[in-house]
Amino acid sequence: MVKVETLEIFYRDKIGRTPENLRHGAGHFDIFKTDYTSGLPLPSPEAYRRRDFYKISLSRGKSEVQFADKTIQIKKQALLFLNPQIPCSADQSQVNNRFCVVFNQHFFHRFGQLYEYPVYQPGGTSIFELTDEQVSQAEHIFQRMLEEKASDYVYKNDVLRNLTLELIHFALKTQLSAATQLKPPHNAAERIAALFTALLEQHYAINDTTQQVTLRSAADFARHMNIHVNHLNRALKAATGNTTSHIIAARCLREAKSLLKQSSWSIAEIAYALGFLEPTHFNAFFKKQTGTSPQKFRNV
Repeated sequence: MVKVETLEIFYRDKIGRTPENLRHGAGHFDIFKTDYTSGLPLPSPEAYRRRDFYKISLSRGKSEVQFADKTIQIKKQALLFLNPQIPCSADQSQVNNRFCVVFNQHFFHRFGQLYEYPVYQPGGTSIFELTDEQVSQAEHIFQRMLEEKASDYVYKNDVLRNLTLELIHFALKTQLSAATQLKPPHNAAERIAALFTALLEQHYAINDTTQQVTLRSAADFARHMNIHVNHLNRALKAATGNTTSHIIAARCLREAKSLLKQSSWSIAEIAYALGFLEPTHFNAFFKKQTGTSPQKFRNV
């Protein structure tokens, strides 16, 4: 797998400069506008990898986004929300123009939890295809961001945070089903399920062959969360309708498919990273879940 793209790498490779105020542990926000119809080179396809920052982009033109084993074709124009937990790649070689916002978690420190919104939750909607009218409305928000970023207003970061949240709510309002797909937790079971899901996603964020999944069972996760395994099982069943083991297996399978398709690792290396003691155990798990072997899945 390609190494995690940091903000430093993003600025070096995509922008060609590194801001003086970019330092570890500090809040960072930036916005860019690019018009490829003016003769600028078209954007090259982005490598499949995770990033250590959040990114929101509005693009006009056809493009393709790859999430794990899922490919999404954008026919005309879309608003995209990318986050550090989900690896992806994007081919925007037919894009005409684009707004792009990047910021890190520290920028929203003490100003709310972004993972509470469906656009940043596992299984939530993160790509929104827009009508021409909706694109104009979204562009207006980005334009306000550009103006605020360039201003000398002492509290402009507060305004930029508000405009970022406005973009999130704008996207959710374009597809009301997305807004209701994943609601903020309002009872104990849903809160436990949200914490479990966040831990699961973090634990399966595999970027290199030195990593290994160590939480494999419901009991493992329960110990890590300092709750009884029966309590975890009941909460997840009530909140999702699925068992803890089923959810873990599904997440393991999704990561396995991603590694098989997007990396050049051997089957043994993938098995080790996913916590299997032997490649044969991984092969048996994968075939039980999909009906085919890892090697055959990779070669298709």
